Amino acid sequence: HSVSRTSPNLAFVPACLPPDPVEVEQLQRFVSSSRRLFVMTGAGISTESGIPDYRSEGVGLYARTDRRPVQHAEFVRSASARQRYWARNFVGWPQFSSHQPNTAHLVLRDWEKLGKLHWLVTQNVDALHTKAGSQRLTELHGCTHRVFCLACGDQILRSELQKHFEALNPTWKAEALEVAPDGDVFLTDEQVRHFKVPACRKCGGILKPDVTFFGDTVNREIVDFVHQRLAESDSMLVAGSSMQVYSGYRFALAARDKQLPIAILNIGPTRLDHFASLKLNSRCGELLPLIV
Repeated sequence: HSVSRTSPNLAFVPACLPPDPVEVEQLQRFVSSSRRLFVMTGAGISTESGIPDYRSEGVGLYARTDRRPVQHAEFVRSASARQRYWARNFVGWPQFSSHQPNTAHLVLRDWEKLGKLHWLVTQNVDALHTKAGSQRLTELHGCTHRVFCLACGDQILRSELQKHFEALNPTWKAEALEVAPDGDVFLTDEQVRHFKVPACRKCGGILKPDVTFFGDTVNREIVDFVHQRLAESDSMLVAGSSMQVYSGYRFALAARDKQLPIAILNIGPTRLDHFASLKLNSRCGELLPLIV
């Protein structure tokens, strides 16, 4: 592997034992016997890059705080909800956008280069697979690095929008204590009150991250495209996801219906445990580099 050995950030990774040699051998056999591997990743692959997930026991955002991500309907309906979202996102963006891929992302990129990985679907919105160089990739829930207008569809890079925020809010300041999985931070209503949000440069419409918010549904064309890639595959590996969200879980159900072998690499239980061929309870960045 041309994998650079970076030290993982384990602050948001649940405690687990080192990979068992028997498990390493089992996953090696699984990957070796696959010719067109379909991989789905979740937040658990990015925790070693320093991005917390939502659901991990003890260290996930839900376990440590009472914060919940923005709901789609609230964002669309309420100008104050959008102001709150963008103010928090503006503060969190420099830190969130600076996160880099870890060993697990790089291994999957290498599998693609070797022709082993047929398609990679990520439920993450952090762009780390893209930064790692993966190309046979679908970002199921979109990506925080892109923004679009709800009215005319015009797209802008999130990094460009940051400059517009800075120009509109030259004296506005707030401190980011911790950044959530979607780049959000916690701010008080008082801090948010005077934050100005730009409108679409083309039509004056509402700007929204190119991300499927909670309560929204994934675009039908994307779902159909992923089902086609799955139909071309001969096995499925789930890495770093409990598969609690149906938008990703449906593809595991489809793989089961096609009788594809399914391997899971995730710390803690998942929705697939009862029908997977293989379940491994290890860190993605610790186990995946051991597979050749």
